[in-house]
Amino acid sequence: MRIGVLTSLYPAPTRPFEGIFAERRWRGMADRGHEVSVVQPLPRTPGPLARGAWAEIRDMPAREVRHGIPVDRPRYWHWPGRSAGNAERFARAGTAVLCAGGVRPDVVVADYAWPAASAVDAVGACGVPFVISGRGSDVLQVAGIAELRLVLARCLTRSAGWVGVSQDLVDAMDGLAERPGTGALVPNGVDLERFAPGDRGAARERLGLAREGTLTLVVGHLIERKDPLLALEAFARAAGTEARLVFLGRGPLREDLERSVAARGLTARVSILGEVPPEELQWWYRACDCLLLTSSREGRPNVVLEALASGRPVVATDAGGTRELLAGMDGALVLDRDPESIAKSLRRTLEASWDAAALRERVGHLSWEKSCETLESYLEQRRAAA
Repeated sequence: MRIGVLTSLYPAPTRPFEGIFAERRWRGMADRGHEVSVVQPLPRTPGPLARGAWAEIRDMPAREVRHGIPVDRPRYWHWPGRSAGNAERFARAGTAVLCAGGVRPDVVVADYAWPAASAVDAVGACGVPFVISGRGSDVLQVAGIAELRLVLARCLTRSAGWVGVSQDLVDAMDGLAERPGTGALVPNGVDLERFAPGDRGAARERLGLAREGTLTLVVGHLIERKDPLLALEAFARAAGTEARLVFLGRGPLREDLERSVAARGLTARVSILGEVPPEELQWWYRACDCLLLTSSREGRPNVVLEALASGRPVVATDAGGTRELLAGMDGALVLDRDPESIAKSLRRTLEASWDAAALRERVGHLSWEKSCETLESYLEQRRAAA
């Protein structure tokens, strides 16, 4: 198949870790013999005056080839506070590339539902089936905004179909479209070769960490919905004097987090290290005693897949598809967002003994090969039905 991917989330030289799970999916599809092309429309930036995130967007190349997959990044006008109009402009810019020339895709996937779903009519006018792929906030957060909820619902009903990375997310998309049982589950995979159990002491030595004491790991963007401040609060209540906490991620809440760490007198035991590449992240999972996740919304968190594949226990709030990964795992899922409840679960988890092989077995069936096989079958069906 010729597969066109329309997305707002994909790695680039200035943001190498942004959407690496999406890239992993499409690399897998390319490895299966499909011709994949990615279009990532970007907002125009204020040129040399751009700073921070805007500078990163400005410096993304208009076209590059990543792991054999061409990535085009056309520009569109983005106006603050005009979400629906911005989505339409995003869609026009993306469709102009996807449907250009004589050879068009056999199917287009909106991989990260919003704002890419807005291209449903334009892509349909080109005679190409359009599939919407939900990953989490691209559906759940958008559905909570009155202005956008009806727009996304309409896009779903006019598409050739939709998939989600968790059953919870699929059900949410079905509910938006008022078509129960329509969507399909296509879970993300996990790299079972990279993320595997290993010696904790050796991993700590490799990372320059002390062998003694417990290590709790938080992996993810430092943003409101990941709630790193709640993770810090829970750790502060649960941790003994030898316990340490490491945040791996970046985001706008970093300064707030640093201030809170200092105010609690935890500077010596809490580290905020920024993003790390997957080849380094694997050692952090092996070095830790537990992964802590305090999100308010999730699709099906990749960090939970990676931690379990690495044979490490998880304590997480009950958000989205997280429950599907941790069901039946004693103490892993915290049903409320009370820091004391999270602290109690974290304390029990750090004190318990865990069978690394048993934890890994929970996700042993979720390989990227299986994920791509499921997606391939669904897209073939949508193409045949068009």
